Amino acid sequence: MTEANRDGLDRREWMMASAAGAAALAGSSVAQAQDKEADAVRTSAPVPTRPLGRSGIPVSMLNFGTFRNPGLDRLLRFSFANGVRYIDTAQSYGSEPAIARWLKDNPGVRKDIFLVTKDHPKTPEQLIAQLDKRLEALQTDYLDLFFIHGIGTDYGYESLEWPKSKEWKAAFEKIKKSGKAKLLGFSCHDQKRAEFLQSAADGGFVDAIMVQYTPWLDKDAPLNRALDACHKAGIGLISMKQVAGVGDAVLDDVPKHVPYLKEKKLSAYQGLLHAIWSDERISSCCVSMRNTDQIRENTHAVKIYEPMKTADIHQLRDAIVKCGLTLCADCTGQCAHAAGTKARLGDLTRLLTYHDNFGFRSEARKQYSEMDVESRDWSDADLAAAEAACPNRLKFSSLLPRVDRCLS
Repeated sequence: MTEANRDGLDRREWMMASAAGAAALAGSSVAQAQDKEADAVRTSAPVPTRPLGRSGIPVSMLNFGTFRNPGLDRLLRFSFANGVRYIDTAQSYGSEPAIARWLKDNPGVRKDIFLVTKDHPKTPEQLIAQLDKRLEALQTDYLDLFFIHGIGTDYGYESLEWPKSKEWKAAFEKIKKSGKAKLLGFSCHDQKRAEFLQSAADGGFVDAIMVQYTPWLDKDAPLNRALDACHKAGIGLISMKQVAGVGDAVLDDVPKHVPYLKEKKLSAYQGLLHAIWSDERISSCCVSMRNTDQIRENTHAVKIYEPMKTADIHQLRDAIVKCGLTLCADCTGQCAHAAGTKARLGDLTRLLTYHDNFGFRSEARKQYSEMDVESRDWSDADLAAAEAACPNRLKFSSLLPRVDRCLS
């Protein structure tokens, strides 16, 4: 099968799909029932929780960020069996049908999980209508949390006012009063995310925010100050894209340079999660877990979690940065500004990360095609200046040509 015919599946997904197909031919409904029964027997206690902001609702410190995957039905059962009780999805992820099937097959599960999905409204009225569609897709009567998906300047600069506007506040209150969603908020990886978070802190009605985050934010960074403001306002904070851009090579290389990892017998990814959880403002980490090994590794990490010292976090940071990231979780657009270009360099490398690390090839190409030409054209950029300005020293000179080759 050619890469084009795989419809966006990476090598790991292709192997999973092939294995699933073989199992379907050789197996039977009896084998599937036995598999489910075995999962139920192995179900462990829930992973550790933290309260989600002023709501006080306890949520898994590790949550399962789902995406369309030929083995998702199995992974949902496996993550639950390993103690994860927070499931994240979205209209655009293609994983809602699998979650709906899982809930239908296991009616008792719904009351035990914290279920989150997202959509792309342009107005408060659209948010209300989209919620009904998400409930229908998930075949559930209510959501624990409903997000405006990826709020940012792509929605228009007026969206910076949404988190403190009377109209959006009224829509949030109407939805919560209906019982169709317990909490509401937004996810954000926009370069102006510090401004969006500060707007939410000022508005006072947003319940939770999922934000692109790094565990080594500078104390005086605008995003760090905005996180402080949100935490003080009682807004629940969920971290995302915290391990994005880290290639598999770091699994072997990074622990050699970080004594803390060697002492605790942690992989680089587990160390990153420990560093994030060491920030008590963060209630949960959303992680895209693509196979059972990743679920085992990450649930083990949360079960043995102990706070890391700042010096250990900095050692981890230095080792990770040296490996060559493809995504800077601390991006505020300073790279493009320093390079003298209107191209959105940080967004371009983020989409390359979707393509390379997550295997979301079709989605990466789709989002790339939706960017305007000016945002994609980096030909006028001073890439040396961009690399010097990037907090994580992304190698734009090698990454951006790959963006053009892989996503065009």
